[in-house]
Amino acid sequence: MGTNQLYTPREIMTIMAAREIKNGDIVFSGTGISMLAAMAAKNINAPESVIFFETGAIDSLLEELPFAVADPRIMYWAAANSRLTDSFATMQNKITGEKVIAILGAAQIDIYGNLNTTCIGDYFSPDVRFSGSGGGCDVASFVPRCIAFMQHEKRKFVKKLDYLTSPGQLAGNNTRQKAGLKPGGVSVVVTNLGVMRFDKINDKMYVDKFYPGVTPEQILENTEFDMDVTRATQAQPPTKTELKILREECDPQRLILG
Repeated sequence: MGTNQLYTPREIMTIMAAREIKNGDIVFSGTGISMLAAMAAKNINAPESVIFFETGAIDSLLEELPFAVADPRIMYWAAANSRLTDSFATMQNKITGEKVIAILGAAQIDIYGNLNTTCIGDYFSPDVRFSGSGGGCDVASFVPRCIAFMQHEKRKFVKKLDYLTSPGQLAGNNTRQKAGLKPGGVSVVVTNLGVMRFDKINDKMYVDKFYPGVTPEQILENTEFDMDVTRATQAQPPTKTELKILREECDPQRLILG
């Protein structure tokens, strides 16, 4: 993105993700930018969305941005403070489960939306070892819609994952359903360059939006696999109102925005 933009890459990523959340959505949020995106949606475009966390807090007031999902502020004026098992039960419930949208991060993603949060290199002798699945595999297996936050680099958008931690569409061609998994997984990928989605026919990732100052060619240059760019259009940049709320109400201390 050009250096003359009135917003940072992190700000446009947050707003793009927030726009994916609608009224009535039940948002499963982690720490960091995913939490900020959920709060931005709640304050800007989806006031009737409900945010819940793996630590068990459901529909908290969130007057301040918590440091992490274990921050006591997560529990302030919550509709319920429960347990991790209840959080996952919400995802699998026949009624609430269909309304859940989750926000995930990953070290690697492939063209079918499969995620790696386990290691870089050989599993038994890795170059880098990450924290692993946590609840990521469960979320990707049960939740009908997931937003993935990624930095757009070739080492992250790879032809083949070093380790498959959380399932997307596996190898395409209904292999997810054949494996016994519910329809779902990552449906949109938000990066510092644009927004990617998945084709309903071949299950492959394609470029949906590129940011002002970015070209589809730049996105392809930073991706190890080939992506369709014929449907790509320029994203609408964050509005003044969106940025004002994000900066002054959601993260005035710039804990995430920096």
